[in-house]
Amino acid sequence: MLDAHTRSGGTATASPRAAATELVVPVPLVPLPVALPAVAPAPTGFTARRARTLFSPWARFSLLITLLAAAASSVLLFEPQRLLSEGWPPQLGGVAAASVFAVAYGLCTVAFVPRPLLNLAAGALFGSQLGAGAALAGTVLGAGLAFGLGRILGQDALRPLLRGRLLKAADGQLSRHGLRSMLAARLFPGVPFWAANYCAAVSRMGWLPFLAATALGSIPNTTAYVVAGASASSPTSPLFLVSMAAIALPAAAGAVVAWRKRHHLRRR
Repeated sequence: MLDAHTRSGGTATASPRAAATELVVPVPLVPLPVALPAVAPAPTGFTARRARTLFSPWARFSLLITLLAAAASSVLLFEPQRLLSEGWPPQLGGVAAASVFAVAYGLCTVAFVPRPLLNLAAGALFGSQLGAGAALAGTVLGAGLAFGLGRILGQDALRPLLRGRLLKAADGQLSRHGLRSMLAARLFPGVPFWAANYCAAVSRMGWLPFLAATALGSIPNTTAYVVAGASASSPTSPLFLVSMAAIALPAAAGAVVAWRKRHHLRRR
């Protein structure tokens, strides 16, 4: 674009806008290199094989067997049944002693210590009320520990072995009707405590139904044993006789129910 002086015959000059336009030179854009995060190579060779072996189902199941054997051996060495004859250490008392007893109770049930013995000890050491609370807390704690160990370390190895008709029927019952099945197992003391825990762990039963059924179903039998332990010094007292009847009647009812249900399980 020329200004007025150029049109009259003077020297031609470019306007500032034209000069700026003529001086623009396109510069090609060059993409800058972008640093990518380093990705660790996947383990191969001996390391990968060792990791697969250590975390395989049968390796975890072997660890479960080792832990249970060590727990049972420790029980044989420390003899927790001495609490019935020697009593609780005098350094602890009241709620603190009951809390420690509940933790020890849970660990002992994982190590296959019979619950009736522990319930009697709870009643003899702490009386009916505090002893029943400690025994029930230890029952739920021990059941949760056993269920967790069986679920994490044993389920993947043992589920492929459920091939028999009775095993499949029991597994289906626990998996589909977990709450009522475990509630029945806890109410009727024919099924060992540890066996119910590990069978439920191998099945597909959830945590909440298992713990809820254990807490509710263990109340009658546990309370009866605790009251029997608390009143054992007076074996002819009405309280002791009622507690013994509360122990015997569910056992007899459980035997009758198991006898009637055996044909139903075989047909499934």
